[in-house]
Amino acid sequence: MHVTLIIPCYNEEKNIQKGVLDRIANYVQDHKHFTEVVIVDDGSTDSTKEIIKKEYLPKFKFFRLVENNHEGKARAVIEGIRQSKEPFVMFTDIDLATPLEESEKLIAQAEKGFDIVIGSRNSTREGAPILRKVMAVGFIVIRNLALGLHKIRDTQCGFKLFNRDVALAIIDCMRLFDRQKTVTGSSVSAAFDLEFLFLAYKMKKRIMEVPVIWRHVETKNVTFFHDVLETLRGIAVIMYHNVRGDYNN
Repeated sequence: MHVTLIIPCYNEEKNIQKGVLDRIANYVQDHKHFTEVVIVDDGSTDSTKEIIKKEYLPKFKFFRLVENNHEGKARAVIEGIRQSKEPFVMFTDIDLATPLEESEKLIAQAEKGFDIVIGSRNSTREGAPILRKVMAVGFIVIRNLALGLHKIRDTQCGFKLFNRDVALAIIDCMRLFDRQKTVTGSSVSAAFDLEFLFLAYKMKKRIMEVPVIWRHVETKNVTFFHDVLETLRGIAVIMYHNVRGDYNN
């Protein structure tokens, strides 16, 4: 089973300077399943791309850099899936809040025939601010009532593995991210996970959720209240398209 690892990034020079790409490279080069790492830059304005081109692409031949305009994390993940060469794709956040070693759990389930395997964080979210924990509970209630995703405990963990053909079929049906658009500031595009999983259930794909280790990492690219509002708008748009029957075409 061969897997493409997708790393979306936006203005990540500080994380890169901390050695996250070295840790990713060291893990991947000794791993039998991962054959390539596709880093999708979401229009970074710092030195992220220059560092990757100068220091990492020459050293690690299994690294590839895809340069997007600034369109948000969802478009970066989508482009990574489209650019991937292997039959399975996995994406993770560059901060490695979930250690790459946890990928073994996801791969084991994919080898059993599951189309989509998603990491699930501990419900206590150790280290996360209390306000985020409280609001996360409220978000889950709204999400489940609006989209019926009650079978999944954690839709938002940035640690997921897909059958590539299944992922592409789902992406082709998406409405929130079906066209390019420029965004301003950071955009984690949390509604991507919701629309993707909502469509996966409608298409009757095999989904497995597995618990993974996760630690809170404070990042400048997450603006919590902005992201919550963006996600609520996304839920409303998904409901709108579903009522219209747009997902049945």
